[in-house]
Amino acid sequence: MKNNLTFWISIGSTYTYLTALRLSKFIRYNDFDISFKIINIRWIMKKMDNVPFPPSKPSKVNYMWKDIQRRAEIYQIPIPKVPAPYPLKYFDEANLYALTALEEGWFVQYLENTYRYWFLEEIPAGSDENIKLVCSINNIDFQSFKEKSSSNKVLNKYKQNTQLAYEFGVFGVPSFSVNENLFWGDDRLNDIVHLKKELNLV
Repeated sequence: MKNNLTFWISIGSTYTYLTALRLSKFIRYNDFDISFKIINIRWIMKKMDNVPFPPSKPSKVNYMWKDIQRRAEIYQIPIPKVPAPYPLKYFDEANLYALTALEEGWFVQYLENTYRYWFLEEIPAGSDENIKLVCSINNIDFQSFKEKSSSNKVLNKYKQNTQLAYEFGVFGVPSFSVNENLFWGDDRLNDIVHLKKELNLV
């Protein structure tokens, strides 16, 4: 029996690079049924008056990039070129595309590929150039994918997920939840595996 895990995600988060490149391996080796909730974390952060890495705090921003590089080395995933283009210009577009990829059944590939192009090739997620490359390697028609992602249906789902996240108490991404338990941060993904007993998971 698989355990239920909700993954609250917003493409535009820098630390999500670390999760994106480890997710397929995590799914392969751990017995979880994952529900992906793609949200607008910027909207939530504005509601909370929270800007995590503003240009006015360069020492904090520089630390973030160095920390991501260090953790990438620990995880044995490609060390990103920093600083990557940030904040993400095509934030909403990247997440609307993600919702369409989720509906079509290839979200995990989309997530990893879009972050690879963003963090390793400096091609921002959500941009036409990034999405065309992602579509190409996954044999997806770009124009059709773009049209689907701009529909009211996808936009409404994006808003619904965001409201649900806000009501649940999500304040940053990546976040993960098991039942009522919320875990914030890429490194908490490993914690969930180690806390299976405490979380009453089998």
